[in-house]
Amino acid sequence: MSLPPGTPDLDVLDLLVSVAELGSLGAAARRHGITQPAASMRISALERRLRMQLLARGPSGSELTDAGRAVVAHALPVLEAARSFVEGVAALHRTDTSRLRVAASKTIADHRIPQWLNALRATCPEVTVALEVANTRQVEALVRDAEADLGFVEGPHPPRGLGGRALGVDELVVVVAPTHPWARRRKSVTLRELATTALLWREPGSGTRETVWEILSAECRPAAPAAELGSAVAIVAAACSGVAPAVLSRLIAASSLAAGMLVAVPVAAPVVLTRKFRAVWRRQQPPSGPAEILVKHAAHLEAHRSANW
Repeated sequence: MSLPPGTPDLDVLDLLVSVAELGSLGAAARRHGITQPAASMRISALERRLRMQLLARGPSGSELTDAGRAVVAHALPVLEAARSFVEGVAALHRTDTSRLRVAASKTIADHRIPQWLNALRATCPEVTVALEVANTRQVEALVRDAEADLGFVEGPHPPRGLGGRALGVDELVVVVAPTHPWARRRKSVTLRELATTALLWREPGSGTRETVWEILSAECRPAAPAAELGSAVAIVAAACSGVAPAVLSRLIAASSLAAGMLVAVPVAAPVVLTRKFRAVWRRQQPPSGPAEILVKHAAHLEAHRSANW
């Protein structure tokens, strides 16, 4: 919708209102930080635009005409609406900078995000973080669709079409129940043995699944899954019960390994079972403000952890 012809600028209306409030053109000019001649010229331009006399100018000064007072009455709600608009936009900016929408894969959400958010809170206590937990592919979709300002994922490669930064390395481990034959073997499991064994797999879209599939596919086409499960907790439970071996993040398997409910099986060299943690964002909107600070904290903490690994 376009403005009608002859619509005056808000600044000159505000100047006219100041004349009404202060009682003189000179006082209004001082309030607006301009000279009296400049103020008079602006009011004259407004009179020409509105085609009516707003000020009665005389030797003792200027005062509003009846038409001028009527214009001031119409201008007051317009100026109030303009102030409300500016304040509303400012409030939106404050909300945007104090609320950060983060999406994270399940492993990162459970084992990394709490520490990273503690570091962010120490730096930016006013920031509220809304966290969405999903698998890696779902997190990437949330970021692409602008439903998350920042994402944290794991996998072997940077996601297509997104900007990002590698934060650290996550170790994967082959685990079995203590009753499984692999728990008692002396030789390391070869890559071919692992690839040709029916394993417990995460659901499609999982960063763990993508990483393990790529590693095993370098040897041969992986065997059909023993089961596909939608959470790491379910895979741990199935592995503990002896259903089949699994390849998990050591972060997830740690408590079960320590309790003796799972046994870690070494893999023959030169196979290295690792994946990378990454921060991801839309390329056209790289992280800034609290998002940038969170990424820096995450990278610093992961670097410190790797140095002590």
